[in-house]
Order: sequence, then C-alpha cells, then structure tokens
Amino acid sequence: MSERRSTWHARHKEGLSRGERAADVLRNGMGSWTFVGLFLAAMAAWAGYNTYVLAAAAWDPYPYILLNLFLSMLAGLQGAILLIAAKRQDAIAAAMARHDYETDVQSKSELDRLMAINSRQLEMLEELRAMLGKPGVAQHGALREAEGGGS
Repeated sequence: MSERRSTWHARHKEGLSRGERAADVLRNGMGSWTFVGLFLAAMAAWAGYNTYVLAAAAWDPYPYILLNLFLSMLAGLQGAILLIAAKRQDAIAAAMARHDYETDVQSKSELDRLMAINSRQLEMLEELRAMLGKPGVAQHGALREAEGGGS
C-alpha cells in the first residue's frame, strides 16, 4: 500500500499555474478576519501618524487624499483578484460536476449489471422450485387469488 491514490482535487492543484496559485492565496488572505483587522489597524495608524505625530508637516493631512487614492487602487486590485478566483472556482465546480456525472453513470451501469444478475438468479430459483414441484412467488399469488385472498 505504498502507492498513494491521488484524488481529483490533488491532481487539479498540481496542475495550477503560478498565477492561479497566487490568486488563491490572495483570495484566501483577503477573505479573512486577519486581513480585515490588519487593514483597519493600518488605516488607523496612517490617520493617527498623519494627524498627531506629524501634525504640521504631515504628507497626507486630514482629508487623507493619498490614503483615499491607495484605497481606491486596492479596491480595483481586489476586484480583479476576486474575479480571477471566482472564475477558477467556476472551473473547479464544472470539473467536479463532470466527475460526479461520470461516477454516477459508472454506478448506474454497475447497478444495472447487478440487477440483471439478481433477476437471473430469481428466474433460476423459480425454475428450481418448478423442478421440485414447490410453488414459487408467482404461483403463491395465483393460489391466493384463486382462494379469494386478493392481497
């Protein structure tokens, strides 16, 4: 058992490009509470540093126009990264759906084969009962109807 079976997901991850991996890492990072907390702390530090520490010589005084510019650029980049990640997630979902469909088709063919075997075994049992002279399932039903027992 030294041979490890790889899953579909593992094989898919091995085939990712560097850009796709980076998009996943950035999406996972930006979609976390850690990012939100660090982002809020950085904005508070920026505002506090420019308002109180540098006071008269602040490079970005109170309306924080430079900070606003950086936030706008960040929003643009985040939008692009999230679209890349969503596109990748759609591709993963489509591939998983195709894999599930193929598994379902294979399972159905196996079930059909097993049902055919089961039907053949039932036919053989009926033949054996007929050879032995014992009533089978079909014969029991006919006897009950003849006796007036219907169900």
